[in-house]
Amino acid sequence: MKTLDFKPKMVSALKKYNKQTFMADLMAGVIVGIVALPLAIAFGIASGVSPEKGIITAIVAGFVISALGGSKVQIGGPTGAFIVIVAGIINQYGMQGLTIATLMAGVFLIGFGLLRLGTIIKYIPYPIIVGFTSGIAVTIFTTQVKDLLGMQMSTVPSDFIEKWIAYAQNLTSIDPWSAAVGLVSVAIIAVAPKLSKRVPGSLIAIIVMTVVALLLKQYAGVTSIETIGDRFSISSTLPDAVVPELTWETVKGLVAPALTIAVLGAIESLLSATVADGVIGDHHNSNTELIGQGVANIVSPIFGGIPATGAIARTMTNINNGGRTPIAGIIHAVVLLLIFLFLMPLAKYIPMACLAGVLVVVSYGMSGWRSFLALMRNPKSDITVLLLTFFLTIIFDLTIAIEVGIICACLLFMKRMSETTDVKAIYDEIDLNEDADMERGNLEHLTIPKGVEVYEINGPYFFGAGNRFEDLMGRYGKRPKVRIIRMRKVPFIDSTGLHNLENLCRMSQKEGITIVLSGVNEKVEAVLNRNGFQKLLGEENICNHIDLALARSREIVGA
Repeated sequence: MKTLDFKPKMVSALKKYNKQTFMADLMAGVIVGIVALPLAIAFGIASGVSPEKGIITAIVAGFVISALGGSKVQIGGPTGAFIVIVAGIINQYGMQGLTIATLMAGVFLIGFGLLRLGTIIKYIPYPIIVGFTSGIAVTIFTTQVKDLLGMQMSTVPSDFIEKWIAYAQNLTSIDPWSAAVGLVSVAIIAVAPKLSKRVPGSLIAIIVMTVVALLLKQYAGVTSIETIGDRFSISSTLPDAVVPELTWETVKGLVAPALTIAVLGAIESLLSATVADGVIGDHHNSNTELIGQGVANIVSPIFGGIPATGAIARTMTNINNGGRTPIAGIIHAVVLLLIFLFLMPLAKYIPMACLAGVLVVVSYGMSGWRSFLALMRNPKSDITVLLLTFFLTIIFDLTIAIEVGIICACLLFMKRMSETTDVKAIYDEIDLNEDADMERGNLEHLTIPKGVEVYEINGPYFFGAGNRFEDLMGRYGKRPKVRIIRMRKVPFIDSTGLHNLENLCRMSQKEGITIVLSGVNEKVEAVLNRNGFQKLLGEENICNHIDLALARSREIVGA
């Protein structure tokens, strides 16, 4: 029995921990905490919750992910990928529904880790990942247009197409001051990395634009720039832990969104950990990481938070500033806690247009447009999965996009795998060159007796191979007495292949045709024996090599 694959990196990191490593982690943790602040607020508001819930998520989930996760440098918290899902769940099920769905997603993630699915999840097809990530980016950008331009709209439609129609109809309501704040914020964030890579552009933009908005209001009488305080009441009090009331009907109705949160969280966290591995030369434990993510998503909603996962941008910020152990992630959570307790009231002065600018830049970074265009040069099957996932994400929702995308990818995988198995008919004589299943002597060719057909299977015998037999058999004019099936290149056979082969054998026997198997390897023969093929065909008709199969066929034809 396999042991539990739960080995937090914190345990191994502390064994050789020293003052020098701590100072590096301290500097990285402080910087990442500052970087995470505007993003946590922005992601919280964009998800349809109050700004403090975004920070609480970064504090609680960030601490747990670093303490229990399988990566040395992973930084967890709310991310842009969850904005669409969270907003959709709140609209349909309310805040209570989001809390329960997040709890369930945490349980699913722990289950993924316990079942050792960490490595499997990483094999989700790349076109699906690019498709729904690009779709999320477009959706996030679409949701921020109103605040970015300061449009005076009482309600914004939830549907993607209707939203853009509404924007077009309300172009005359754009507030020039808010639009200027939003666009200048985007410009500051874009230019900031060229001036300093240590100070995040989003923080610079928020500080500068908040001061500008206050000065305009104080000295120029500009009151049209909406701030966080105009829309939300800000609280710096830590919430009590509350476990929601669970009923079977509620849980049953939230399985799909919870599973979507879990799958997306697993994909994003493992992608982030993999990218981090390549930079620091380490190997994360994917199953431990999933269990840590699961615990974080159980604890976070109990304290009023939203779904969390590993964040690539914050993880890279941690690495670039010297963070090398999970202590840096814990310090980042402590920094956010101190900011929340002592500086949170100042957040009410931040312009909504500035936060929208932050999210516009985030959506651009998420879009992966270069990867999207590169995939458009791939085979049509990949392009189909990519576009289908992309458009389903922006027009419907991410749950449908992931489900349909994975189904399409599985169908295409099955089609490609079935095409790897080749079934061919051999006429007149068999070329002995490079054949390993025969006793050839000095011969170069073996003649096929009259009344005998020879077929060769090259590849696994599973779905699709049986149909090829039927197609090939129809091409022979006369009904043979013996059909030899060469299986020397069949590495395995599954239940579908067994079913097809059994049908083929029984159909041939009804027609008075004897089936002889040739070159069956030990593993495949063991499977055939367990399923009664010795009795069905006769032990003498299952031969080790083609010489014996041809000799047996001559006996049958002669008789």
